[in-house]
Amino acid sequence: MESRSRKAEAPGSGPRVLVVGGGIAGLGAAQRLSRHPAFSHLRVLEATARAGGRIRSESSFGGVVEVGAHWIHGPSQGNPVFQLAAEFGLLGKKELSEENQLIETGGHVGLPSVTYTSSGGSVSPELVAEMAGLFYGLIDQTRDFLHATENPVPSVGEFLKKRIHQRMACWTEDEKTKKLKLAILNSLFNLECCVSGTHSMDLVALAPFGEYTVLPGLDCTFAGGYQGLTSRMMASLPEDVMVFNKPVKTVHWNGSFQEASAPGETFPVLVECEDGDCFPAHHVVVTVPLGFLKEHLDSFFEPPLPSEKAEATRKIGFGTNNKIFLEFEEPFWQPDCQYIQLVWEDTSPLEDATLKLQDAWFKKLIGFLVLPAFKSAHVLCGFIAGLESEFMETLSDEDVLLSLTQLLRRVTGNPQLPAPRSVLRSRWHSAPYTRGSYSYVAVGSSGDDIDLLAQPLPADGKEAQPQVLFAGEATHRTFYSTTHGALLSGWREADRLIALQDPHAQQPGPRL
Repeated sequence: MESRSRKAEAPGSGPRVLVVGGGIAGLGAAQRLSRHPAFSHLRVLEATARAGGRIRSESSFGGVVEVGAHWIHGPSQGNPVFQLAAEFGLLGKKELSEENQLIETGGHVGLPSVTYTSSGGSVSPELVAEMAGLFYGLIDQTRDFLHATENPVPSVGEFLKKRIHQRMACWTEDEKTKKLKLAILNSLFNLECCVSGTHSMDLVALAPFGEYTVLPGLDCTFAGGYQGLTSRMMASLPEDVMVFNKPVKTVHWNGSFQEASAPGETFPVLVECEDGDCFPAHHVVVTVPLGFLKEHLDSFFEPPLPSEKAEATRKIGFGTNNKIFLEFEEPFWQPDCQYIQLVWEDTSPLEDATLKLQDAWFKKLIGFLVLPAFKSAHVLCGFIAGLESEFMETLSDEDVLLSLTQLLRRVTGNPQLPAPRSVLRSRWHSAPYTRGSYSYVAVGSSGDDIDLLAQPLPADGKEAQPQVLFAGEATHRTFYSTTHGALLSGWREADRLIALQDPHAQQPGPRL
């Protein structure tokens, strides 16, 4: 080990590269660089004790649950996460089937198996399907504004509400049914908030919304856990590349730094860690989540980011979507049930909620996915986005369990429904090195801001070598918020560095 690091530190042994963050973007960049002979001096600095970032699988309930990323979105040939998972043998026959890869979902979530209401009844599947058809039809119409010269309203939410208001004029049912239709639509708005990782669709910009690209394929999961993928990626890296529990405090760039072990050599970048350790480098690839970057914008870069880039970092949206897992001794749902939808009859997307967070946070919960049966447990996975989700993180497990037990007794109309045995939940907003779930294009920003965030520093340089490079899901203009967007961004920055060493290098893998 000694000789390897000494060799790597000798002048002329190729550039020193540091990757900040060991999520799938950082691992992807490191994996690709480590396969090139010029990059023998490579380190990944990870703030926590584990790799994977927002891919996080935990052993619980006698099986594996996904605390972070859940699905491969669009598992087909154009998706590098799908390809890598297939290569590593992490997917089953059904997931790998041609048939699965050809399904076009349009990025829309399937219909619920059952829809419970807050008064303890259930909604007819026909009415739910009618409202889902209306809602997703309008979501599809948002694509029309991608290249429009002007937009009717700034946000996706306002567009949807305007169109729904127009459609209501043609509804002929009684008042009670009309109210129920609006309540179902409200549940679909909440679901779309989970998909977009936002508190409200009023925060999501209308014009760029259609730039997000949906790949073909029926979204699928990893039977053995998503983290199997990042674990395999990490295992393929040379020894000593990963450095854990190493949070970075400041990236000093545009400098001239020296190190005793490399006399006569100067480095443009110095990465200073929270524990005082400093690592000089020629290049640093920053892959930290946008939520962390927003919070530490004033101190993470020295000199500070150029104003345009800092502004883009502030403008792009980054919200919270959390999961709440409930473990039951016996299922109260039907054997073929896959997704339980919740509808609050007193809600409407056309009216703002007036209740305080502490009294009504659970109304933002879209319902529950039924997870494939565990050995001796039956588990539901609830999804909740936005400020309500962030408030939920501040509550105790007991509070959450009590609230959701009362909620399930209310919606099923069964006051004797046994309480769940246990609860497990994600807390992505509270996670100090994440500060939320994933990015969206917020009102006031556009895809150009994503591209701006992805540009290396110094920004002026056709001639200048890139010192600070940027990767992560929030830097991919068409696949933001996804694991495949993150992986592709890591490869993109690795390729940028490889091209400096070897301008004629042909890189393997999909180039999307």
